[in-house]
Amino acid sequence: MANVLRLSRAATTVGLAILLVVAAIIWLLPRSAGDRELPLTEDSEISSEEWARLYTAERSTLPLYRIIAAVPTSELTPAILPFPVGDATWSRSNANADNTRFSALAQINTQNVSRLQVAWTYHSRDGAGNIQANPVIVDGVMYAPTVGRNIVAINAETGVEIWRFSLPAAIAGSTGDGFGPASRGLTYWQGTAAHGPRLFFMANGYLVALDARTGKLVPEFGDGGRAPSSRGAGSSSWIGAAAPVIGGDLIVAANQTFVDAFNVVSGAHLWSFNTIAYPTTDPIADNGGNIWGGMAMDEARGIVFVAVGDPHPNFVGIDRPGANAYTNSVVALDAATGRLLWSFQGVRHDLWDIDIPAPPNLVTVTRDGRRVDAVAQVTKLGDTLLLDRLTGRPLFPYRLRRAPISTIPGERTWPYQPDLELPQPFVRKTFTKEDLTNISRAAYNYARAIANGASFGWFEPLRLDKKTIFYSVHGGAEWTGAAFDPTAGLLYVSANQIPWIIGLSRAAKGAVDANSPGARVFAAKCAVCHGADRRGQGMVPSLLGVGRRLSATEIANVARSGRNSMPPVVLSDRDAHDVVAFLLDQNTRSADDVANETPAGSDYGFTGWTKFLDQEGYPASRPPWGTLNAIDLNTGRLVWQVPLGEYDELTARGIRRTGTENFGGAMATAGGLVFCAGTRDLKIRAFDQRTGRELWAQRLPFGGFAPPATYEVNGRQYVVIAATGGGKLGGETGDAYVAFALPR
Repeated sequence: MANVLRLSRAATTVGLAILLVVAAIIWLLPRSAGDRELPLTEDSEISSEEWARLYTAERSTLPLYRIIAAVPTSELTPAILPFPVGDATWSRSNANADNTRFSALAQINTQNVSRLQVAWTYHSRDGAGNIQANPVIVDGVMYAPTVGRNIVAINAETGVEIWRFSLPAAIAGSTGDGFGPASRGLTYWQGTAAHGPRLFFMANGYLVALDARTGKLVPEFGDGGRAPSSRGAGSSSWIGAAAPVIGGDLIVAANQTFVDAFNVVSGAHLWSFNTIAYPTTDPIADNGGNIWGGMAMDEARGIVFVAVGDPHPNFVGIDRPGANAYTNSVVALDAATGRLLWSFQGVRHDLWDIDIPAPPNLVTVTRDGRRVDAVAQVTKLGDTLLLDRLTGRPLFPYRLRRAPISTIPGERTWPYQPDLELPQPFVRKTFTKEDLTNISRAAYNYARAIANGASFGWFEPLRLDKKTIFYSVHGGAEWTGAAFDPTAGLLYVSANQIPWIIGLSRAAKGAVDANSPGARVFAAKCAVCHGADRRGQGMVPSLLGVGRRLSATEIANVARSGRNSMPPVVLSDRDAHDVVAFLLDQNTRSADDVANETPAGSDYGFTGWTKFLDQEGYPASRPPWGTLNAIDLNTGRLVWQVPLGEYDELTARGIRRTGTENFGGAMATAGGLVFCAGTRDLKIRAFDQRTGRELWAQRLPFGGFAPPATYEVNGRQYVVIAATGGGKLGGETGDAYVAFALPR
């Protein structure tokens, strides 16, 4: 705002009244709700409680609900194909450019699936790790990434390797993040009379083209088989490894925040689109808006649909005010030019890491007897955004609810957040004490004691030095997304219902003395993970204000012994003493020395990604903790919901069908089946599409943390899945792909 009002703690009642009058006048100015600011700044000398009261006075004048009206049926986009169809090919990860993960194959069906057995197992023998890719199968050949960061072609009937491509170091990138090229998918192009078939995937910021017949780089594409993204080469890891989409002579790929289009033959760059549309303090940093969910392509209409992640930093939005477009959005681009056609944002000014994680599904549904084309987008919040294909307008009334305010000075939460009724959410959205675990009295008492000291509620913002419990950090829906049966209008999505505990801390008022002994130890041994500014990065927590959470002894013990995924750090007694003093902010210059330095979002940091677990390590909420869901997109109603996975040790105690946290994703077939893996019990399962009843299960050698695929060779149908373990659920890692078929 042009005029900044500053209040002291001794503000009089008259002063407050004047402030509220000014706020009311500002409210009446012709500005959108999202553009309004409070007449305060983050460095005001006002307490959090006073800030909250003033902020609430403005927020409470808003209506409780707002509704974005559904598109009238007469204005919906008519379906190009008048009758439901299915496809038996699998030329792209997730089956096709629509991301349906549906196959018209029906040899394996509800009557015989119980006879399914292992047909072959392939081991890449180049290490152990985590593969999250759904493979490609064309003309009896399966194309897939390996844990050793290679790409292989495998005989899809026998499991025998045909060729292997080892990426040059310049393309492969580092191995530090555990993810490699094509780790979330690849795409097959059938070629032309003049140009043979190709395999495309993202690797380390490059779009790479291989000859599908030989496994060698295509020299005529880009620079010897690779074309750099607009973000730049060497800039991506798993974030930039979603499968490209192809339409005509265009191939569209994504890397971090950039969508790039290239000529599919030459690799010539045609256009780019950046998903960051809000001011950032450091354009080189990871500001969020990453395209790690993936894309879809409506080739007939020439539209690319992009799923965009949340803004960064997570949990603190002071330095990124406003809605933060185009994060947490579905974005539609003109494939020929890259021009923005429309965007639809779910959560705005995200402070909870509840972004859009999965690829969009292009669907055809029936409304009032008419077949219409739409986009379905599942979210970590457990919603399904069902949007008109051409306009991005919702097919069901989209309800927004007045959201809480933040008690953090400078943090301006968005006035409204989604509170959908239809399509029905497929998880519980808000943690309450009624959600506390019920698997045992001891577990309940343990969880209740923790919950009693925490805050929670619908879109409750984080509080300073207080725990906040909420769902959705690992879903609702996760990166695996959904499968869609076009013949029935049903969407199948696996989901998580795990509570998390997140906190927020602030650094000391003085600025850190970078020349202190502790600062030097931290820079040498800790900053690579926790960041030079101690704010944390990725899954690594902030260490700002760590002294309010841990004692000096506890900090030293964690540093030397490690915790969770943090390895032990070798420290001498002197180094341990110095780095603890540094982390306790005992090496700071006085506030007088930094009187002109204004506090900002960088002064805050979250206290780590911590699951809310009971004393035995199980989720501290009531089961089910993981589910498989069927949603009728014609009506918006849940058809069925069943637990997905179980803990053998709990089953032995009589606690059955709890479901487990899962990262697998469903696949559907015309045989009336839904296949899904990704659970902690390492099983792949088949379910009846009509009822959700489990019909078959088989334990995999390692966790199957990827969606399965299906194909046919010489009249025999197969189901194949990457089974390598690891990833977000951890556990033993391996190098396998496993294929199943009926007995000959």
